[in-house]
Amino acid sequence: MDSPTFAGKNSSTTRIVARSSMMDWIRACGLAGVRIDKEELRRRLLMPQYLRLAMLDSIRKKDADGGDHRFRSRSSDGATIPESPMVVFINSRSGGRHGPVFDILDVKPHEFVRYGLACLEKWANNGDICAMETRRNIRVVVAGGDGTVGWVLGCLGELHQKGRDPVPPVAIIPLGTGNDLSRSYGWGGSFPFAWRSAIKKTLHKATTGPICRLDSWHLVVQMPGGEVIDPPHSLKATEECHLDQTLVIEGNVPDKVNCYEGVFYNYFSIGMDAQVAYGFHHLRNEKPYLAQGPISNKIIYSSYSCTQGWFLTPCMSDPSLRGLKNILRIYIKKVRCSEWEQIPVPKSVRAIVALNLHNYGSGRNPWGKLKPDYLEKRGFVEAHADDGLLEIFGLKQGWHASFVMVELITAKHIAQASSIRLEIRGGDWKDAFMQMDGEPWKQPMNREHSTFIEIKRVPYQSLMTSKE
Repeated sequence: MDSPTFAGKNSSTTRIVARSSMMDWIRACGLAGVRIDKEELRRRLLMPQYLRLAMLDSIRKKDADGGDHRFRSRSSDGATIPESPMVVFINSRSGGRHGPVFDILDVKPHEFVRYGLACLEKWANNGDICAMETRRNIRVVVAGGDGTVGWVLGCLGELHQKGRDPVPPVAIIPLGTGNDLSRSYGWGGSFPFAWRSAIKKTLHKATTGPICRLDSWHLVVQMPGGEVIDPPHSLKATEECHLDQTLVIEGNVPDKVNCYEGVFYNYFSIGMDAQVAYGFHHLRNEKPYLAQGPISNKIIYSSYSCTQGWFLTPCMSDPSLRGLKNILRIYIKKVRCSEWEQIPVPKSVRAIVALNLHNYGSGRNPWGKLKPDYLEKRGFVEAHADDGLLEIFGLKQGWHASFVMVELITAKHIAQASSIRLEIRGGDWKDAFMQMDGEPWKQPMNREHSTFIEIKRVPYQSLMTSKE
């Protein structure tokens, strides 16, 4: 909320771009491009002090009227209206947990939306020209990983729901481990050591970059009552489940169900990859000294995946390491189609991913750049982040996943879908593992009743600022 020095394709089709780490470093350091004048940048970005203080007061008091005294007591002299007022959220816990000093937990994104922006809106309606122009032109920068960016985008989604236009577009300073959202919009996969010059260049680009659209996906989990999960931050308990009633549920439905819902922007997965991510996530929380940076995170992640049988599955007899075909049914709706269609689960697949972006697993493209004749043969279309479709693919085991991640081969293509329903049933399995946008959880399974996961596109799109 403080000043930017702090602390603190115009086309409707989004093109996904991945850049090398070296080029990211050069561009971010400002070595490729014009020199940026610090004072000029401050003039363009910095809100007048009375607005900043009024917003902060409203947020601290959790009351849109909390900053009213700042407006009444300000000087009668006209304040300079910034061209591109900027708000920066920073998560110092992302990646190696070595971010700058301002922590996003001090000013939560939903508090900014509900009280800070509401304060601006109130005084804009009261005739304050500076508040009106600031609210109209405000942009957001998120310094953190994909989870932090998703958190902010989700909170900004409240503006869509309540018709509080315009919705600020979001630019990214990559501080996480994977940073796939950041890569997708040209902001790179890491932030350079020479961060002072890189900050100036990023803020400059955040004010001038084109605005792109990003699909987001609503996920609902309906499970038999009595089962308990420890959901990730992005998954919230809800009293009712709104599954599509046009797809009839086979068998008996339990008298009581538990429901959770959330939103993801990059991917949802079920299977062995999520199991490894779940174990790594808990290992890092229990031993935070291991999380010393993106490189060490990836080394530990790879080592952990070896110990969990991801690479040794064919040698194991434990049912928990067998293919998903034993426990899973997949139903999809294709584009411009209202009917559900069941699709087969490949026998050899041990992880299934529904992907929105081209970037996955730190900048890899497992779906691949498919040729037009193959697309036509399979009934696919070229994938984009704003096309209303998810790409569904499978990973067989660790070795297959490794070759996919170094892009020697593509993943096993399963389908493209505008809606997805997954049905899982226990059998010999006690738990399934799932994750969305890097947040994993353990999903208990029941022998008697199925658990359903339904994914549909959110009716509005998020706005992203592209660096390219």
